[in-house]
Amino acid sequence: MMRTPGQGDLDALSREIERYLARLPRQGGRVALVTGANGALGAEVARFLALKGASVVMACRNLETGERARQGIQDELSKAKSEPPQLELMHLDLGSLASVRRFAQAFSDGHQRLDLLFANAGIMAVERRLTEDGFEAQFGVNHLGHFALTGRLLPMLLSTPRARVVTTTSSAAYGGRIEFDDLTGERGYRRWTAYSQSKLANILFAFGLQRRLLAAGAGAAASSAHPGLVHTDLQRNAAVATRSSIEGWLLERAVPLLGQSASMGALPLLYAALAPSSNGGELWGPRWSFFRGRPVVQKPPRSALDTSLQDRLWRVSEELTGVDFAGIARNIAG
Repeated sequence: MMRTPGQGDLDALSREIERYLARLPRQGGRVALVTGANGALGAEVARFLALKGASVVMACRNLETGERARQGIQDELSKAKSEPPQLELMHLDLGSLASVRRFAQAFSDGHQRLDLLFANAGIMAVERRLTEDGFEAQFGVNHLGHFALTGRLLPMLLSTPRARVVTTTSSAAYGGRIEFDDLTGERGYRRWTAYSQSKLANILFAFGLQRRLLAAGAGAAASSAHPGLVHTDLQRNAAVATRSSIEGWLLERAVPLLGQSASMGALPLLYAALAPSSNGGELWGPRWSFFRGRPVVQKPPRSALDTSLQDRLWRVSEELTGVDFAGIARNIAG
């Protein structure tokens, strides 16, 4: 029988997390945007950023759960008797390019800077369905929605000193392959295969963005990060929905046995953005076998380093979303 963590375990974990957070610089005066901040992982990222003094915009599709997460963070800050930074809730549906466009416009109208963009929201191993724009849902939400969002917020990112973009991926990316001839999954759809594809796309996008930022001489940087196996509703729901598959069966058993808390899972994302040693163009994750442990830089999937694959995905993504990064950059320069 699996042992339930006792209070001593939880106190030790809390102290460990505090030690890792203490190594990251304060973020007072900086503005952070976290997509999917109503979910366990995104809420933890938002909470830690607020504790570090950043003003945080929590971009959520479900505003009801988003407000509960926002209020929980606000209550914690009040109890800590710290000066509460701004915590703002905004609606964003990454499965709709129109929603992405409206959100980016509203964000740009209401803010003067964007220091930290955490492209974190995602869906996992769902049945085949299409987004509002006709994209396979996992590829559309996990990759294309964030691709479009980042492009539309590019002017703010480029005008903010030392801006950082962190795209949340998964260890599933190591088994991923981009099926350019069947991105909608019409010829054959397997939910875990589609998920792995979208997570590989996240890393390819982050690395492709970093190359373009360097080539443009921009002060911004981009990386990717994954939380390892974490105890969240996303993983639990995916495990239950796919328990008849080998992936679902393993996930249902591996997460309780080998996984870690959402608080620990949030650390690689934070380190990718805030650690003094973070240089951009990196993949961060937990130390031990992609499952758990302190945040470290990891070796990415070999395919993620293929610049021709990065560029092909980039071109396809621009065509599908209608977001032209190079054109946006030229307009800023002009």
